[in-house]
Amino acid sequence: MSPGVIAAFDNPDALVAALRAARDAGWRRMDAYAPYPVPEAAKLLGATGARVAWIAIGAGLFGAALAYATQWWLSVHAYPLNVGGRPLHALPAFLPATTIVAVLWAAAGALIGMLALNRLPRLSHPVFAVPGFGRASEDRFFLCLFAGDPGLDAREALHLLRRQKPLSLAELPG
Repeated sequence: MSPGVIAAFDNPDALVAALRAARDAGWRRMDAYAPYPVPEAAKLLGATGARVAWIAIGAGLFGAALAYATQWWLSVHAYPLNVGGRPLHALPAFLPATTIVAVLWAAAGALIGMLALNRLPRLSHPVFAVPGFGRASEDRFFLCLFAGDPGLDAREALHLLRRQKPLSLAELPG
């Protein structure tokens, strides 16, 4: 049994139309590949960036708290120095480093979160073996319907995608 079916299209409108047809037919396990973002396709697939944003915010807040706590501990408890009569806990002196560390942690959190949520780096995937799939980063738009949706199989996927008049149609290698 094939793990799925993939179809190639020459423009984003054809990809979106095929996505709509697949959703209307009951497919939920599907993915689209395009050389540039296609917002309508992302919406149909249910893709959002909200989870990455929350990961970045959480990491940034954690980094800021860690940086501030470290500065406070060092200045007040571990190595207190009274320089020019300033208080040991000097908020304005701690803010620049706290901000810089927060931005660093937020950026690192966003990168790691995006990679984890996208399950990257992926060194092997069935679509990589499809002839012509390399053009997904150049000028082709691909829709892949994966097997596993209840009541749907590769034969139905082939029939559905054939009606969308793709440039090419192939079963994913097992």
